[in-house]
Amino acid sequence: MEQRRSTFMSSVAAIFSSQLLIKLIGFLYNIVLMNIPGFGDLGNGYRTAGYQIYTVLLAISSVGIPNAISKLISERLALKDKEGAEHVFRTALRLFAVIGAAASLLLFAGADFLATKVIRISGVELTLRALSPSIFFVCVSSVMRGYFLGHRNVHPSNRSQILEQIFKATLTVLFVWLLTETSALIMAVGANGATSVSTAVSFLYLAVTLILYRRRAPMELTSSFQAGERRGLIRKILSLSIPISLSAIITSVARVIDTATISRGISKAFASGIPGQAGIPTQEALEKYAALLSGRFFKADNITNIVLALNIAFATVLVPTIAASLAVGDRKSASRRISSSFLLSILIVLPCSMGLILLAEPFFKLVYPAASMGADLMQWAAVALVFTALDQTICGSLQGLGRVYVPAVGLLCGAAVKYVLNRILIPVPSVGIYGAAISSVACHLIAFIICFVALRHSIPMKLNFSRYVVKPVLCTAVMSLVTWGSYKLCMLALHSNLISLAVSVLLSIAVYVVCVFTLHILSPSQIRELPGGDAILLWLGGSARG
Repeated sequence: MEQRRSTFMSSVAAIFSSQLLIKLIGFLYNIVLMNIPGFGDLGNGYRTAGYQIYTVLLAISSVGIPNAISKLISERLALKDKEGAEHVFRTALRLFAVIGAAASLLLFAGADFLATKVIRISGVELTLRALSPSIFFVCVSSVMRGYFLGHRNVHPSNRSQILEQIFKATLTVLFVWLLTETSALIMAVGANGATSVSTAVSFLYLAVTLILYRRRAPMELTSSFQAGERRGLIRKILSLSIPISLSAIITSVARVIDTATISRGISKAFASGIPGQAGIPTQEALEKYAALLSGRFFKADNITNIVLALNIAFATVLVPTIAASLAVGDRKSASRRISSSFLLSILIVLPCSMGLILLAEPFFKLVYPAASMGADLMQWAAVALVFTALDQTICGSLQGLGRVYVPAVGLLCGAAVKYVLNRILIPVPSVGIYGAAISSVACHLIAFIICFVALRHSIPMKLNFSRYVVKPVLCTAVMSLVTWGSYKLCMLALHSNLISLAVSVLLSIAVYVVCVFTLHILSPSQIRELPGGDAILLWLGGSARG
């Protein structure tokens, strides 16, 4: 049991660290990108408009692969069936190489239709074509990541993602900087082209790592694999990867709903005049204004994605861990792991969300000095973040339990509400782009409720209301007072936004951590599972036996 706990938390810590680094790199290069002359919110609007369509095809072709493959392989390995695990990998690699190539060709060929008929922003077809090759590379890379995750080896996947992000950051800034004498649209094309190059680099790293890994432990299949057996395995892989992908597909579709309804809604809302511009606007001017507001709206993703990266480690590791426990009939361990992960997700997301709400405006002024509009949209995104992160952990649990369709159903209901609210709210001039923010909160709240209810019915969970709700909210409330008060006092005394933010954030983290341990939200056994847990227990004077 101790070994299993250590393996789980070491995997979580490894993914946690790598995802934090990846998102910090992304955060930093997006800051640079947004402040390059000529790019700004408009360039970000063109870039993200194309990216939303791309993520739908990417989700269809690859998102469910790592979890599906890791689940199947970990189940085979738990039953000591190494040969079966090898058959899963080889079959999946062939299958998704074909799917990835087809999706890349589809995006390239259909770019004009998607830009003019779906997004309704001229020029987006160029950003779509720049992204199209990356679908193939991500698709095949996902199979290799699933292979390593199934073997409880998270390091190759983590390193490949870090390498990809480093190349993406460097090349995106370089390409956009080299294109500063052109238009915001062409700069956005360069930014998305950098994504394709970086995914190719990540694919090559994983391929070389896999070859070396398998040479150290070669696997020769001792039995022939008949065509009928292969077809059965393909059906099993798809029956797992498709439902898991559905959640990501619907999430991506919800973003496309935002992009498409923003362009249509803004055209209606400001058909008689765009703020700050004289006269009746042309359709081209309305499309450009919609792209500008879209860029401002999606700008918050750069920040909220950091919090989601901290939380995604639990969802990623939960799938193979729960599947392995259930494969040997150990439901008690699966239940305990889900309950602990859910609590840790609560403790992560609540203070992060409140901090973003309270410090949104000074934060935007610091990181986006050349394009600082949109802090109020960030506050709405921070509210939605709470439900998104908790749903993330719940979805990983449900997938590990085999209830792979539930997350998709929850998100589908949320996306339907989002579509309706966007169509109603965005065309109202006094609401406009804020309609998309409001609908995002509703979307993720509904998805969370549906998935949480399903999880409670799937496996017993010890969720003490005081421990899981009252105490975390109390800790967050105390921290919030410190956050607001320390920032205001520092600004009065020092008149420096940077120093005030730094002091406020550091004090807030310290106060929150002290509150969590003072109120004994985490049990001694849960603390021990954390990195440096024994040292924390010693500092707290806790029992080493907990």
